[in-house]
Amino acid sequence: MPKQPVHRLRSRPKGPWLMTQTWKDVLFAHWPLPPRTLQTKIPEPLEIDTYDGQAWIGIVPFNIVHLRARFLPPMPFAHAFPEVNVRTYVTFNGQPGVYFFSLDAEHRLAVLTARKLFHLPYFYSDIKVQRKKGGIHYRSHRPDAMLEAAYEPSSTVFTAEKDSLDAWLTERYRLYTTHKNKLYALDIHHHPWALQRAEAIFTNTTLAASLSLHLPDTKPLLHYAKRQKVFFWPLYRSN
Repeated sequence: MPKQPVHRLRSRPKGPWLMTQTWKDVLFAHWPLPPRTLQTKIPEPLEIDTYDGQAWIGIVPFNIVHLRARFLPPMPFAHAFPEVNVRTYVTFNGQPGVYFFSLDAEHRLAVLTARKLFHLPYFYSDIKVQRKKGGIHYRSHRPDAMLEAAYEPSSTVFTAEKDSLDAWLTERYRLYTTHKNKLYALDIHHHPWALQRAEAIFTNTTLAASLSLHLPDTKPLLHYAKRQKVFFWPLYRSN
């Protein structure tokens, strides 16, 4: 059982974890937006979380490996696949978390399972990931939404300082979702992110636009993480 890290704002979730997976070559790309712009895009009773009065939208591509349920070995052909999500940050009754506008994955069973069991807005996409000269070339495509990007780390590894924007954007331990007008939450657990500054070139990014979300014409704030093992607890009703 993973130990309780000092960086969590809440105690480790109670009960046994349900699933674990490892995330590799994670890019956090974030753009600031006015809170009122995003508040209209999320369901009640969630409220947009802000840092110094600013809301943020993130696009996060990565690779999932070693996915397995508790007490079970990884399933052949179903334990590794690429994913990219579009997200923002919210609170409910003062508890911070992540709200996903979309999640794209190149695994049909994973998409169907996540939609059915976790009520998350997953989509199947054709995703190709290549490593070239130390960088990651990432391409996700479905008929109405694309992401083409090349990214790489550009600094030494660091752990975000408490109360910094780096920590606020990345150290999130709960997701919220809705189903039939009911709010659900799912808690996760992992060690502090081993972050690096990053550089990225986005050549085609319509993921946000496909959701009627318009990214500002500014450079995103970028973070890279090589690897993170994550534990998931069961979904539960929040209200």
